[in-house]
Amino acid sequence: MRIDEQPRTRWPELSGFRHRRPDLRLGLRTQRIDRAGAAIADRIAVQHTVHAGVVEYTLLLNAPGWLGRRAVGEALRDAVAELRAIDLTYGPTRPESLVSRLRREEISPESYPPLADLVDRCVAMRAATDGWFDAWAVPGGFDPGGLLGGWAVERAAARLRANGVHDYAVLAGADLVVRGHAPHGGPWRVAVHHPTERDRPPLVLEMTEGAVGTSGVTGRQGHVIDPHTGQPADQLVAATVIGPDLAVADAYATALYAAGPTGLAWFRGGSEYRALFVDRR
Repeated sequence: MRIDEQPRTRWPELSGFRHRRPDLRLGLRTQRIDRAGAAIADRIAVQHTVHAGVVEYTLLLNAPGWLGRRAVGEALRDAVAELRAIDLTYGPTRPESLVSRLRREEISPESYPPLADLVDRCVAMRAATDGWFDAWAVPGGFDPGGLLGGWAVERAAARLRANGVHDYAVLAGADLVVRGHAPHGGPWRVAVHHPTERDRPPLVLEMTEGAVGTSGVTGRQGHVIDPHTGQPADQLVAATVIGPDLAVADAYATALYAAGPTGLAWFRGGSEYRALFVDRR
């Protein structure tokens, strides 16, 4: 029986990393996957890209050979189906989604357990960020978009684990969830590029558990609302947060983008989350 563990992330010396290619790169205009070497023996390596709504997801699976290609294919299909189902069922821009129906007060969160979980997470993150993440303080009413993408990826990743795949990476734009080991047998090597300073060396992570969430890296402006003023946030260009769960990291990144440097106080002490980049406008 496999027991889930807390994230293990190392920040290796760049001098030691210079001659080792990363598996993944984040923070560029488009996500990039580098070929870091062949898969070790008795493993099944799969890469699959799919669109669900406006989001492009890339799933990288590193499964044990004994699981078999048929079972790995079923795990992949199950995870992709979860991503598509969440887009259709919870997308705030879809008039008949559960989120839209909740806004119109046609249903209550308790009507559907996953919807209740989504709402509870939004409530928790509003408290954790001193109200800077507030899914109710946006035009049109309740909108969980600041953590919905991370929530979708985490649920898809849970489907992979339920089907016996415990070593994987799932990318969604500039966001990432990893678990276990890469096909070459070592930790996933992730190069996180600075969102605006393209010539700056990337921050290098070696990860076996955890998530990276980013807000603002696409260069869009006005997409995050300051919940205290109702106006678009304009202090930062981008904010990147790392931690155990992508939904939480995404929400923290969204709130940090809105709050600016004030939000760095959330990551002091014994927090499991850490701000990697906070780039002023």
